Amino acid sequence: MSLETQIMDQMKTAMKEKNTIALEALRAIKSELLLAKTSGDHSELTEEKEIALLQKLVKQRKEAAEQFGANNRAELEEKELKQAEVIQSFLPTQLSQEELESALKAILEEVGATSPKDMGKVMGAASKQLAGKAEGKAISETVKKLLNS
Repeated sequence: MSLETQIMDQMKTAMKEKNTIALEALRAIKSELLLAKTSGDHSELTEEKEIALLQKLVKQRKEAAEQFGANNRAELEEKELKQAEVIQSFLPTQLSQEELESALKAILEEVGATSPKDMGKVMGAASKQLAGKAEGKAISETVKKLLNS
């Protein structure tokens, strides 16, 4: 089942249940998908592009929640975090820290990285192999830790 079909099904369910938070998140996904489809690049929406789009939406929600939290707006912070959870449900299962470390160690050996100078090579390979399975921030922090040890 395509992502778009899943979104539409979930939207119908959210409307019936009167779940406004889920509905807002689903409408945001639908809107981004439509924008991506109608953008001028004329390329088809691949699964990788859909995952990147969903990750972008989750990141936006988390950053907004962080800002609301810093400004003592707990109700808005909670709303953004709940929307992020709804969007994350369409992403592949995220790797645990241990799984991420073992995958990155294999990538380090594969590219022959030994020092922090090799960070760019490692990040390029890691971003491709772990797309959708881990956040970029978590990947870069773990790579730094592994290269500095």
